[in-house]
Amino acid sequence: MTSGHGPVTAAEGLVPAAEGLVPVAEAPGPGAEGAVAGFGGRAYRGDGPYDPESTLRLRVLPARGRPEPAPGYTFDEITRADWALGPVPDTGWSAAPGARRTWVSRALLACLLLVQAMLSLRLHNTAFEDEALYVYAGHAMIDHLFHGTPDYGGFGTYFSGSPVLYPVLAAWVDSVGGLTAVRLMSLGFMLAATGLLYSFTRMLFNERTALCAAGIFAVSQSTLFLGNFATYDALAILLLALSAWILVRVVRVIRVIRVVQGVQGVQGAKVTRGIRLARGHWALPLAAAPVAALAVGVKYASALYLPTVTILLVLAAHRRLGGRQALRLGAVFTGGVVVLLGIGLATTDYLQAIRSTTTDRAHGTTSVPAMAWDCFRWGGLLFALACLGTVLYTRRERLGEVPGRRAPAGPGTRWRLVLGAVLTGTALLAPAYQIHLQTSVSLHKHIGYGLLFAAPMAGVGLTRLMGAHFRFPQAAIAVGVLALTLGMSQSAQNYGIWPSTTYLMPELAKNVRPGQKWLGQPHEAPVYYLSREGLTDYTLWTSIYYIDYTGRQGRHLMGAEGYRAAIDDGWFDGVVLDWSDQPGDVQALIRGEMRTSGRYRLAGALSYRTSVGTGHFEIWLRVPAAHGR
Repeated sequence: MTSGHGPVTAAEGLVPAAEGLVPVAEAPGPGAEGAVAGFGGRAYRGDGPYDPESTLRLRVLPARGRPEPAPGYTFDEITRADWALGPVPDTGWSAAPGARRTWVSRALLACLLLVQAMLSLRLHNTAFEDEALYVYAGHAMIDHLFHGTPDYGGFGTYFSGSPVLYPVLAAWVDSVGGLTAVRLMSLGFMLAATGLLYSFTRMLFNERTALCAAGIFAVSQSTLFLGNFATYDALAILLLALSAWILVRVVRVIRVIRVVQGVQGVQGAKVTRGIRLARGHWALPLAAAPVAALAVGVKYASALYLPTVTILLVLAAHRRLGGRQALRLGAVFTGGVVVLLGIGLATTDYLQAIRSTTTDRAHGTTSVPAMAWDCFRWGGLLFALACLGTVLYTRRERLGEVPGRRAPAGPGTRWRLVLGAVLTGTALLAPAYQIHLQTSVSLHKHIGYGLLFAAPMAGVGLTRLMGAHFRFPQAAIAVGVLALTLGMSQSAQNYGIWPSTTYLMPELAKNVRPGQKWLGQPHEAPVYYLSREGLTDYTLWTSIYYIDYTGRQGRHLMGAEGYRAAIDDGWFDGVVLDWSDQPGDVQALIRGEMRTSGRYRLAGALSYRTSVGTGHFEIWLRVPAAHGR
C-alpha cells in the first residue's frame, strides 16, 4: 500500500479501528504521522460528516518496540513466553454418593411423598362394596377366632386373600377410627412402598434415577387410588416392595462381608465377627422369604410377581458376587418361599378360593380392544418410559456426567438387557392375564403391581430424557406434568365409579329392623354401616350374585328361579335395588317380579350420579298382606 508521499511499511501498520479517521485541514508532508492525500487535498475526521468527494488520510503510527494486539481480537497473556498451565483437578465434582447428595435426595423424596399423600386424600366417596365386605368380614373373623362365634360367612372359600390377615387388621383399625382410619392405613402402605421403591432403585442405579422412579410411580392412578382404598392391594404391594428391597440389600451386605473376609493381616473383633458372619451369608435371602410368602397370603395374585423378585435377586447377585453364587442365593430364596407357601396350603382350606379367584377365574365378556385401551390409559406412560429406559440402558450403562472422565467398568450389555426386560415386562403380567380372561374387574388396581417393578426402568428413561447435568429439563417437566394430570384425573374418575350411599343409609335405617331378611344390591355397604348400629348382620342379607332358596315344596332353587320364587313367596322383608343406566339381567328380573307379584311396594327412590353415568336406588318393602311362606 502506498501513500502520496511514499509506501506505508508493515512495521508502521494501519490505524486500529479504535483510532478512527483523523480530520486535518491540510494534507501534511511526510513525517512521523504520515498521510494519504487525494480528492482535492481535503481530509475529514471520523467524527465529522462524510463527504464522498473529500480526501481521506490514514494516520500511520510510529513503530514501537513491542507490537500491541488489536483490541478485542487477542489476549496479551497468549504472547507471554513464561505462560504455564497451573494444577487442574481431574474432575470438578464427583459422581460418587456423598452425604450431601443423600440428604438432598431424601428431602426431595419427602416432598414427593407429601404430594402423593395429598393427591390420595383428595379422593372422597362412601364405602365401596369390597371395602365394606372386607372390614365386616374382619369383625366376623375376630369374633370367630377370639370369641368362638361360628364362621358363618365362609369367607375363606371366595376371598382373593386370606380372611385372617388383612380383614382382621382392617377390622381392628376400623374399631378404633372407622373406615377413615382403614383408608389412612392404606395410604401409609402406599407411601412406604414408594419409599422402598426409591431405596432399591437407588441401590441398583443412583439417586436421580431413584427419585424419577419414585416420582412417576407416586402420581400414577393406581398408586393414588390405592392410597385411599381399604382393600388387600396396598398391603400386598408394600410386601412385594419390601421383598425386593430386602433381597437387593442382602446382595450388598454379602458383598461387604466378602470384602471383609478377603482382608489379609487385619485383626480385630469387627473383622472376626464379619468373617464369622460370612460363613452363613448364603442363608441371608431367607430373610425375605416370610415377607414374600405373606404377600401371597394377603393377596393370592401376588404370586404372579414372585418370579420377578427372584430374578432380580439373581441379577443383582450375579453382578456383584458371580454367577454360581447368584444361582445359589436364588435357589435358597425360592426354596424358602415354596416351603412356607406349602405349609400355608397344607394347614388351611384356601385352595378352593385360590382356584376360583386366581387360577380358575371365570371368563368375562369385556372386549380385548376395550381392555387394551384401559391398560394403555392407566399405565401406558410409565410403560413407555420403562421401554425407553431399557433400550438406552442396554446401549449405554450411564450418562457422561463428567466430560473427559472414563467411567469404571460396569455390568455387561446382556446383563443390562435382561434386567430392563424383566422389570419392564413385569408391567404386562396383570394386563395380559386379565385380557386373557376378558374381565376388567379391578384391572385399574392390579395394574399397579407391575408398575412397581417397571418404575426403576422408567426412572432410567426419564433421566436419559433430561440428559447429563439436566441439559434438557423441559423434557422431564413435560413428562411430569402429563403423568400428574393423568394420575389425578384417572384416579378421581375410578374413585367415583360406584354410587355414593350418603343418602341411602339414613333411609334404610328408618326401615330396617333387627331380624329382617333383605335382598340388596348393594348389600355390603348396608351391612357394614347398619351393623354398627345393631340393626342387621351379614346372615340376613342376600346378594344378587348368589341365592340358594328352599321353595314351598322343599326344592333348592338357585339363580333366576331362586330369586323369582323368593319374591313371589314374599320371603324378603325388603329389597334394595341399584338401577343404573345399564342394568343387568338379574336386576331387571328382580324389578319385574316385584312389580308383578303384588308382594312389594316401592317405598322410595334416591337418584345419584357417578363419574360414568347416572342411576337411582329403589327401596321396596313387603306389603302387610304378604306374611312370607
